Amino acid sequence: MKDKQLIVNAIKNGTVIDHVPAKNLFKVITILNLDKIDSQITFGTNLESKKLGSKAIIKISDKYFLDEEINRIALVAPQAKLNIIRDYEVIEKRVVEVPDSIIGIVKCVNPKCITNKEEVKTKFSVLSKNEVSLKCYYCEKITHQDQMAIYNVNNQ
Repeated sequence: MKDKQLIVNAIKNGTVIDHVPAKNLFKVITILNLDKIDSQITFGTNLESKKLGSKAIIKISDKYFLDEEINRIALVAPQAKLNIIRDYEVIEKRVVEVPDSIIGIVKCVNPKCITNKEEVKTKFSVLSKNEVSLKCYYCEKITHQDQMAIYNVNNQ
């Protein structure tokens, strides 16, 4: 029996985000506001990965991100890798890094926190970058990676 392989077309210019945990694909799409851009976007999910078991990949044509934009996805995809593509060639490989503080991306888990009662932008210090844990600046409640609710960044 001949092996069958599904091939996703290469992009000429843009960004490929690889090694995204499959369950967090749509969180990455939300964090980067990919639903608001006009570029061609191709994504695949539940792809086989030796490192993650199951992964997702996102290809965004003609779009490059600032470090601060891309590092946001480290909250939900700390092992993500970026390939910057120009003329079908990878010209740069980057890894994401969890920033030291997170502002306006994650919702506080404490329902009594001022950020959940009034129009106050959330603010967290990062306690752990491996299994991401955040401490709320206002109420000091700890939010763990599996509890994170992500805001659409344009709405916050």
